[in-house]
Amino acid sequence: MNKQRSLKTDILLRLAVPLILFISCESVLSYFVTLHHVDVAYDRWLLDSARSLTQEIKVRDGKIVVELPPAALEIFKWDDADKTYFKIISAQQGMIAGDKFVPEPTDVETEWAHPVYFDDEMAGEPVRVVSMMIARENSSDKIFVHVAETLNKRRSMMMDILLADLVPQVALVLLVGIYLVIGVKRGLQPLHVLADEIARRSSRDLRPIPEQHVFLEVRTLTDTINDLLDRLSSAIATQQRFIANAAHQLRTPLAGLKLQVERAVREQDFSAMKPALMHIQDCADRMSHLTTQLLILARSDPINGDYELRPVDLCKLAKETSMDWVPKALQRHIEISFEGLMQPLYVQGDAVLLRELLANLLDNAICYGHERGNIIVKVECQPTPRLSVEDDGPGIPEYEIDKVFERFYRIPGSPGDGCGLGLAIVKELADLHKARLALSRCNAAGGTRFVLVFKES
Repeated sequence: MNKQRSLKTDILLRLAVPLILFISCESVLSYFVTLHHVDVAYDRWLLDSARSLTQEIKVRDGKIVVELPPAALEIFKWDDADKTYFKIISAQQGMIAGDKFVPEPTDVETEWAHPVYFDDEMAGEPVRVVSMMIARENSSDKIFVHVAETLNKRRSMMMDILLADLVPQVALVLLVGIYLVIGVKRGLQPLHVLADEIARRSSRDLRPIPEQHVFLEVRTLTDTINDLLDRLSSAIATQQRFIANAAHQLRTPLAGLKLQVERAVREQDFSAMKPALMHIQDCADRMSHLTTQLLILARSDPINGDYELRPVDLCKLAKETSMDWVPKALQRHIEISFEGLMQPLYVQGDAVLLRELLANLLDNAICYGHERGNIIVKVECQPTPRLSVEDDGPGIPEYEIDKVFERFYRIPGSPGDGCGLGLAIVKELADLHKARLALSRCNAAGGTRFVLVFKES
């Protein structure tokens, strides 16, 4: 089961994550910048301490001596936070003064033109060391001064600077976070108002949602919902009209069926019952035909329909269906001719529904064509696959062409006992196959031509 996502949480994460990353990067950058400046400041003080020692180095009788009184040494080493150590070495005399354990540079190629700074440890405690070489005019000896200091003051200053930098940033992040939570909550409030308004509606209330106080971004959603409500209203109205028409069409043969049954019951002689039984059979046939057409309409529903579009040989299907309707055409002395192709012509469609489409066209042509007339079924491939059915009947008046595809509509004065669903089914099935259906008169004298144009598969 998929875990539901929260739009509020998603927005806050998208806003908070970059902010936290920025603060983290800025904190890391501040750490290294602070470390650099703290080292530069305290390295200068450490260098001043080393230079103060060089002032106490003297040359007497060719020997290097260090005149460092105890009081001066105490002042040199006094510090309430760190410990300071030093060592003075002569290249010729060796150790002259200070602490032997003070570390020296390990790089043998050290250039002594400038003081050398490095980090090391003394008794397990990290220290910062500066080393420098000096020379005296009256001596050829090289003198090295090494001064080491623990890092407590540096650490303390770094923490002070970092805290002074980070505390306002953390406070700012908290304030921005609170503002974001409140802002996102208020920004999403129209969605909650919209949801509450829709929830309070009854299932029959399909009025459009008002958009007077809806934000532009939310209006896209309301427009979509309003479009859906409009389509639902149309679908429900169409469904109710269909049910009413179907009930009306079914009521007529049922009433006739009931009447003929009552007539047959009153008769004692079988020969007297026969006309009533024939009427009962006709009513049953009409009901069966109407029920079949209603089922075809339900199956052609693009939402709930049970169909599958796959390659179908249109030429073969049209020829076989035309042959199936030859016996009924012969009852009215009508000839059905077929004009097709020698090779298969494939279109994307449902074979059963396409047979039903052509069957309704043929049924329409047989019912309303002239007796002893002709019906031509034609399959063509140029410029696109198409199926046409022509008859030589009286034709459909121009002002009725747009109405004949409506459900349960019959042209006033039409012969036969149809229910007005045949051409509606043809239109539904044509739309289902994304084919263009055209209706026209064959010539000035009459005749009807239905042409179904398919898209190239």
